[in-house]
Parts: sequence; C-alpha cells; structure tokens
Amino acid sequence: MAKKQRNTQSVTMTLERGLLNQAREAGINLSATLVAALDAELRRYAGQKWQTENLEALNRFHDENGCFSDEYKTF
Repeated sequence: MAKKQRNTQSVTMTLERGLLNQAREAGINLSATLVAALDAELRRYAGQKWQTENLEALNRFHDENGCFSDEYKTF
C-alpha cells in the first residue's frame, strides 16, 4: 500500500522571544496564524500582479487601437 503524502511541510523559523511568549500565553496557534497571514499576503500580491499586467495590456490596446469612445467624441 502506498504511503499517503501530507499536504503540509515542517519549516524552521526565527521569532522574537517576547512575541513567541506572548503568543503562547494567548493560546495563539502559530501555524494557523502564519497560514492565514501568508494567504492574505499572497492574495494581495496576486491582485497587484494582475492589476499591473492588465493595466499594461489595456495601455497597449489603447496605444494600438485608440479609446473605446473615440467614435462618440464630439470635441
């Protein structure tokens, strides 16, 4: 029977001792907190990347084809 591979990986990280102590006293799950923070940061990064790429594409389209409303301009 094949061994099922876990979807997680152990990592080593360094924290300020005071923060670690406070987190332990507060009962904060460090793994869950890190997962949530990384997920939020990666979503923010993906949004910025998408925006940059799509604005560049829109600018290229505008440079090549003009503005969508050019045919309706009266000025």
